[in-house]
Amino acid sequence: MTTQLNILKATRKNILKAIDGLSLEALNTIPKGFNNNIIWNMTHVVVTQQLLCYKLSGNKMRLPNEIVTAYKKGSEPAESVSAEHVAQTVTWLSDSIDWIEKDLDMDIFKEFKPYPTSYGFTLTSIEDAVTFNNVHEGMHLGWIGAIKKSL
Repeated sequence: MTTQLNILKATRKNILKAIDGLSLEALNTIPKGFNNNIIWNMTHVVVTQQLLCYKLSGNKMRLPNEIVTAYKKGSEPAESVSAEHVAQTVTWLSDSIDWIEKDLDMDIFKEFKPYPTSYGFTLTSIEDAVTFNNVHEGMHLGWIGAIKKSL
């Protein structure tokens, strides 16, 4: 899992690099032709990691339920977010790496509910979830780049 966690760290670093210097307005802007904005993508990847790794394994998620509901698959930005929300999301992007590393080391992922993804792959273990999460985050890093180019 070391390689998968290093890929996660690299992707998160690239997300933060992509938003460096962007204004709050830019992070909240939904360009024509898009369904969401940069900050939605950032928060969505943290939420999805929690759902895939923690919820499917029967463990307690570490994010507030209202954040999970607002940023889960199928959601769209309801309104512009504050600078505080952006700062919290940046913190979660880092903290959630520490959480998964620690929890993998503590071997808390004993059970796993199989989950057929919309990608056409069924997750059957925490290893599958961590690996697939990297694919998912890479895709959203691409969306962040596309939105940024459209601003």
